[in-house]
Amino acid sequence: MRAWCFYDCANSAFATTVTAAVLPPYFADVAAATVPRHVATATWAYGSAAALLLAAIAGPLLGATADRLGRRKRLLLGCVAVGAVATAAIAATPAGDWRAMIALFGVAFIAFACGNVLYDSLLPAVADPGELHRVSARGFAYGYLGGGILLAINLAWILFPRSFGLSGADAAIRLSFVSVALWWLGFSIPLARSLHEPRSPGVALPAHRLARDVLVGLGRTLGGLRRRPELLQFLIAFWLYSDGIGTIVKMATVYGREVGIGRTHLIGALLLVQILAAPASLWFGRLAGPLGPQRAVFIGLMGYVGITVLGFFLSTPLHFWLLAVLVALFQGGTQALSRSMFAALVPRAKLGELFGFYSVSEKLAGVLGPLMFGLVAQASGASRYAVLTLMPFFILGGWLLMRVDLAAGARRAEAEGS
Repeated sequence: MRAWCFYDCANSAFATTVTAAVLPPYFADVAAATVPRHVATATWAYGSAAALLLAAIAGPLLGATADRLGRRKRLLLGCVAVGAVATAAIAATPAGDWRAMIALFGVAFIAFACGNVLYDSLLPAVADPGELHRVSARGFAYGYLGGGILLAINLAWILFPRSFGLSGADAAIRLSFVSVALWWLGFSIPLARSLHEPRSPGVALPAHRLARDVLVGLGRTLGGLRRRPELLQFLIAFWLYSDGIGTIVKMATVYGREVGIGRTHLIGALLLVQILAAPASLWFGRLAGPLGPQRAVFIGLMGYVGITVLGFFLSTPLHFWLLAVLVALFQGGTQALSRSMFAALVPRAKLGELFGFYSVSEKLAGVLGPLMFGLVAQASGASRYAVLTLMPFFILGGWLLMRVDLAAGARRAEAEGS
């Protein structure tokens, strides 16, 4: 169980330093040297949307392949290797070459996202059904703590490069990307050594047979979602509200850079998110007991509605710090309980495949959010109005989530698994 949680610590460094804190404003500064600031913001949004779309296609294919071969852990470690190498390569990108920078980010993000499909599908292997919510929340807590520690180190390098023997902030930023790659590899070792994947009937097949079986199986699973109404409704709800959550994570710092907030405040506020989100995730895990996971997540989604309203009026560093506190309270808990609710609705024989569809819901939602953000920002000449496009996703997603019969879905999954 601890080895599984440590992988959240491993990959969260990529989510914090690369996806959220350091790379977006760095990309905006580099790209803004040749294009207007709001166009640089829109370009990052479009690049993020493209990476999410490719990850949405690759995720279920890899998950289904893992189910056929019975090698979820081995494929996960392959994703770790590809993602770490691509992340380190960002550090070697020539100054001003923002196209190569965003391409390498895309490769690393796809490996990160596909790895998460396989990682999430291993949750039932380490936790009993009654412990899914608690263990999922613990994983997010490990992730926030681990990502926060490395982000604090990276922030120190960027603020005081000379104290660490670095030539300047640019060198510190590049070293930060290398540190993420090493962190990702290092904290994956416990999972590689200690997590024992359950036995699977998977067998080796020729590549063409494997590809055909995977595609046929995916088509059958997609059609079978109609026979799992609770699972289908949950996926739609998750698709809606995860759109808003993911877009806020990816666009917060680049949006803050556009309105004039300094890099120190941006990274510092996200470090505060990491510090506060770890205990908040554990608190949400406990809140699921008396309230139930649906009500707990609904509270978090209404909190995000307030965040989007306040984000529209963002203008000072203090505003950004306040928004960071609110995000910290709701982000980890809503994601952790969403993962465990889905795990309770999935038949054990299709864990990898259906967690691939879970990833598709998240990634396809993530395509729409940044795309809308970029289009509105480019059309209006500023990103402020783009923030308001996220509000309907939280409201509609929360409403649909509260209509899912989790108990009936869990019984259906257990019957199929037996």
